[in-house]
Amino acid sequence: MIDSTPTAEEIQRNYNAAMDSVNLLNAGKPELMSDEDWADCVKRNKEHLELQIAKGSEYYGTLDLTPFQNAVK
Repeated sequence: MIDSTPTAEEIQRNYNAAMDSVNLLNAGKPELMSDEDWADCVKRNKEHLELQIAKGSEYYGTLDLTPFQNAVK
């Protein structure tokens, strides 16, 4: 049987990846990116954050999910 419980390091890596999405969204559209590509980028990153938000405190413990929530608004 494989243990599917994530390690603290895995949880932190996932949190950091979600924060990369937050930072990307907060930075806004890069100058050289087309509007179509930016819209796709926003969609994918918001979907990623919504999945992470759904994991909630049961997965993330005391890590602050507020930046995730603010970025998808």
